[in-house]
Parts: sequence; C-alpha cells; structure tokens
Amino acid sequence: MEKNRPIILVTNDDGIVSQGIRALVEVAAKFGEVYVVAPDKPQSAMGHAITISQPLRLSEVDIFGDKVSKAYECSGTPVDCVKLAVDKVLHRRPDLCLSGINHGSNAAINVIYSGTMSAAMEAAIEGINAIGFSFLNYSHHADLRACKYYAEKIIDNCLENGFPQSALLNVNIPDLPMEKIKGMKICHQANAKWEERFDERTDPQGRKYYWLTGNFIARDTHNDADWNSLHEGYVSIVPIQYDLTSYSDISLLKESWEDLSE
Repeated sequence: MEKNRPIILVTNDDGIVSQGIRALVEVAAKFGEVYVVAPDKPQSAMGHAITISQPLRLSEVDIFGDKVSKAYECSGTPVDCVKLAVDKVLHRRPDLCLSGINHGSNAAINVIYSGTMSAAMEAAIEGINAIGFSFLNYSHHADLRACKYYAEKIIDNCLENGFPQSALLNVNIPDLPMEKIKGMKICHQANAKWEERFDERTDPQGRKYYWLTGNFIARDTHNDADWNSLHEGYVSIVPIQYDLTSYSDISLLKESWEDLSE
C-alpha cells in the first residue's frame, strides 16, 4: 500500500459476505488503505447494541483479495465491530469509516434502528468521520452500480472538501437505474414512523408467539425531507448527530420549571 493514503475502516450490518460490503470495499480501495471488520452474520435493526454478556471473537478472512490490507469477521454487533477495529485491529485511528452498503432504507426514523448507521455513529463518537450508505432495494442480488457510482462521488467530495461539524452522513440511494437518478440532495430526516402490530400465532406445541409486522407512515410534506427526495429520484444525504438534546426546549423548561433549583 502507498504511504500516507487515508486509512479507511469498512463495516456493515448485513454481514461480511453481503454484496453491499463487497461493493463498498471496491469503492473504498480507490481512496485509501482499507481494513474491514464486519459481523459474521446479519445484524440488521440492532441499533446501537453492544455485547457485554459474552466474549467477542475476531477471525481473519480472505474474501476481498488485494483490495484490503486486512479483513476480519466479528461475532458481535456492528458497533462492536467498530470498537474492536479501533482498539485492536488498526495501527492508528482511521481517517474515515464507511458502513454499508445496506440492503434496505435507512431514511427517516429507520436511522434509529439501523445497525448500519449505528456503526457509523460509533465511529463519529470516536472522532472519526463516517458515512453510512443504504440502497432502497432489499434483494441481496440487486444491481449496485448506481450505489458504487454515488458512493465514489460522495467519498471523493468528503475527502476533498471535509465533513460537516457532525462528521456523520446518512446516505440513501433510490432503487432506480442510474440514468433515472436525478442527482444528489442535502436533506433533513423525514418525519415518519412505523405503525406496528404483532401478529399472534400458535406453534405446533400450542404455544403463542408473535411476529412483528406493520406499515411505514410518512408524514413529512417538505421537498427536502429524505424520504420524499428519495421517491422523487434523488440520492438523499442527511448530516446527523448523536447528541439527542432538544436545545429548543431548554429555555422553555428553565422558564416553566424554574422552581427545580430551590
């Protein structure tokens, strides 16, 4: 590897053998020295979970060829992967963490549940610039050419011009042929939620069990909401942060709850 090239950590939540991470490694290898630490099995919707009740294991794998310096599968969560990479795998703090390419949307409220975005967020917590990439196609045999094209453009721009203050970007790519994608748009997280229910079923032994189902309800009418932009044919880019403070409510609470200090 060339000296002084950026060190890039690549991870995901779909597992180290997914097509999405292979595509992201191909793109990352154009920009820097790539290390992969990813789950040994699918870890979708794990959020920011970490493993505390059992040991974690790292096993070196050779599935990316000469595109990477080292690659490891990890028995833990996506966040575990980032923590272990920073502490045990890399010889210095990486310059960039890339997570994905996730199969399925991480727009709107999905960012809260996402293992893909939680891995990127963990990197940002560690002071590492990070980008999470997701594709609105759930097939693991999907055509990822548009994803690779836009990932390359975004990574190149971030390395050239720097990151926002949050140092964390949530990128979603619409499920369209590349020639039908209109471009990229800086967005805000759409106001949307899952309207969930649990189907009650009975197993062969007569015991009840429950299966999560539901519908996604989009309530945001703004053109620059990520969910709306995606359905208009744009790649959405949302700067996000892990500080969950509602700053607009601080002064209100100070005024209405002023007796708390007495």
